[in-house]
Amino acid sequence: MKRFLKAALAGAAILFAAANAHAQEVTLRVHHFLPPQAPVPKNFITPWAEKVEKESDGRIKVEVYPAMQLGGKPPALYDQAKDGVVDIIWTLPGYTPGRFPGTEAFELPFMPAKAEATSQAAWDFYEKYLQDEFKDTHMIAAHVHGPGLLHVKGEGVHKLEDMQGLKLRGPTRQTTALLEKLGATAIGMPVPAMPEALSKGVIDGTVIPWEVTAPLKVSELVDTHTDFDSDRGLYTAFFVFTMNKDRYESLPDDLKAVIDANSGREVSRWVGRVMDEGDAPGMAIAEKSGNEIIKLPPEEVARWKEAAAPVVDAWIEDVSAKGYDGAAMVEDARAMIAKYAEGN
Repeated sequence: MKRFLKAALAGAAILFAAANAHAQEVTLRVHHFLPPQAPVPKNFITPWAEKVEKESDGRIKVEVYPAMQLGGKPPALYDQAKDGVVDIIWTLPGYTPGRFPGTEAFELPFMPAKAEATSQAAWDFYEKYLQDEFKDTHMIAAHVHGPGLLHVKGEGVHKLEDMQGLKLRGPTRQTTALLEKLGATAIGMPVPAMPEALSKGVIDGTVIPWEVTAPLKVSELVDTHTDFDSDRGLYTAFFVFTMNKDRYESLPDDLKAVIDANSGREVSRWVGRVMDEGDAPGMAIAEKSGNEIIKLPPEEVARWKEAAAPVVDAWIEDVSAKGYDGAAMVEDARAMIAKYAEGN
């Protein structure tokens, strides 16, 4: 009887442990650099967290920390995920120049279409070319923002020559290279630092998409906004929403499946769509503020494309020297974007 009771208790303990393992609850901390009311935090990161919590039957709890609340500066975010300081981050690889050179194919001049289309292409490009660059984390989404434009104090930019002498904030290595090639003085800085730089006169203007102008009140700090009459924008920036690899691997299979179901091309498309939808309110605020919105005509855009072409050539040469096939990457990036932009 004693042996029977011992065996029964041992069996019960095993069953209890198994049940606990199945019912494991985890908390994932998400860290990012924008205020919570910005379009991506409000309309993607928070809904994504709620969706994961619901689909895991509450076994995954997701805590979102905006505006660098857990410490550090935006360039530190990727390493915070890699090193397990936090579980998931949303950031721009371009905040650490030269570390993720493959992503820059999407940041080259006049590469991007609308963000929803280009973000689907960004995921495909990640799967083909970038998995080794991001091998230290578990990728959830790769995406871009909508076509970027110029936001400048004073008379603004009506033609290529107006770029001469302007001090403009650039977000990434390729964008700063583009601004320099177009005649401006480029000053690299993360976007949270940009409003103060504008207000103090450190810079004359900035390049960002419309969607981020609203939460950062950029229309109050500049007088003009210069866009391009083209099916491709001046530039974009590549973003990642990525997770600590060990944290992902530690999840039971059913919870991994929840993360997997909320990762990939369709999630990347979701973020891109949020970016696109965020552009309209930003433009409306600029119009209501009485700012001048300038749209460069196709013949002027052609001059900018010609002036910017050496940036593409230099990037191809640079990454090819590092063992990449730069020319093939540019060709593939353009083809992938065209595929989704044309709805195929």
